[in-house]
Amino acid sequence: MAYSRRFFLGTALASLTSAVTPAAPAQTAALDGAVPASLLGRALEALERHRGSLVHRDFVGIADFSLPSRTPRFHLLNLVEGTCRSHLVAHGRGSDPAHTGWLERFSNEPRSDATSCGAYRTSGVYYGGHGASIRLEGLDPTNCNAAARAIVVHGAWYVSEEIAGRCGMLGRSQGCFAVAPQSLSRILTSLGPGRLIYADKA
Repeated sequence: MAYSRRFFLGTALASLTSAVTPAAPAQTAALDGAVPASLLGRALEALERHRGSLVHRDFVGIADFSLPSRTPRFHLLNLVEGTCRSHLVAHGRGSDPAHTGWLERFSNEPRSDATSCGAYRTSGVYYGGHGASIRLEGLDPTNCNAAARAIVVHGAWYVSEEIAGRCGMLGRSQGCFAVAPQSLSRILTSLGPGRLIYADKA
């Protein structure tokens, strides 16, 4: 099913916890083509389906794993302003065993080192081996083991434009959403506890 810009704005704004002023045309235009319509539609459906589990619906993260890792494919959507910023994100080594830079399969299995698809709720920020990180809770059967597998959003040295340009791909995580260290602060701030991250292929 195709999702128009009108559908996106109508659904997104309706899902907010309080009334907001619709985005100006220039801001709305920034969303055009940023996320494939099919993936965007599924993410917004997940936002509605899990609304009882989500405290905030102002920002949403969408990871488009149909793209190669060298491409900015973690889309940070500001549903209030109607804007989108895209960041690099690595996938799990279990999802790309030959290290081609393309995600070949999803898995929810413990010790698979793979990326899982589905809807996630962001939980608390903590400081661990990768520095500041966001814990994630899987909301779907396809990622329900996320918390037990310690799947989080964290910064990683192997995620950068320099590595993507030099190697043609990023390094791989153990299933976590590993982002560039310079992107982490914005993502931590925008996707604080109680927000949605949706991961899948278009």
